[in-house]
Amino acid sequence: MIDLGDVRTIVWKELKELLLQRGTTRRGVLASIIVPLVMLGIFIPLQEGARWVQSPMTPLVWIVVPVFLVATMICDSFAGERDRRTLETLLASRLSDQSILFGKIAAYVMYGWGLTLLGLTLGLITVNVTAWHGELLLFPLRSIAFTLAMSLLGAGFAGTGGVLISLRAATARQAQQTMSWVFMGLMFAGGIIGSKLPATWKVAAAQYLAGGTLVKLALTALLIVAAIDVVLALAAMARFQRSKLILD
Repeated sequence: MIDLGDVRTIVWKELKELLLQRGTTRRGVLASIIVPLVMLGIFIPLQEGARWVQSPMTPLVWIVVPVFLVATMICDSFAGERDRRTLETLLASRLSDQSILFGKIAAYVMYGWGLTLLGLTLGLITVNVTAWHGELLLFPLRSIAFTLAMSLLGAGFAGTGGVLISLRAATARQAQQTMSWVFMGLMFAGGIIGSKLPATWKVAAAQYLAGGTLVKLALTALLIVAAIDVVLALAAMARFQRSKLILD
């Protein structure tokens, strides 16, 4: 059973370790929050000005960046506990398997999605202060709704997939290497599969993309990523067996 109080305990533990980088406060905050926010939330909006809120690259950046940040950080979730020899202590606690698992996933998803919210807000403040012409600059409603939803699901994808890898890895370094190979494999596989698809499938896909409204296409993308998140979460639940993890 999932106990929300226990989940909050794990979330707080993970966020504290993530942001403080195992005790190094200044380096932790600088690396995991300040640098991405300064670069993507201030510097780039400052350079782009009013164009930043209309650019199609802005949603893309804030969808992709959390995925890579979460994927990098979450490799430490269980494999890092093994490195520090704290996994046995965690697993010996009264916390349920599901509370530990989903607490860790939730912490890193909150980190990735929280950066998106902060970065977009900071960017809006930057462009409105520096490019003010008497009218408030805001994102188109559909654009920002899709960006926030896909960013959340993307962080969930990286979180659930990263936990699954971290559960199997002996060390955090091995987990990071595996994650890198997985991302490279996905990119190559996508290219190969796309080139091998039957011509009729490609025509059908092109017709769907050409004839579909942006709302329909956005919802389709969201549903696909959500389904992948659910599958990965179920796989992580099946893999998370306390007795085997302790023996490992």
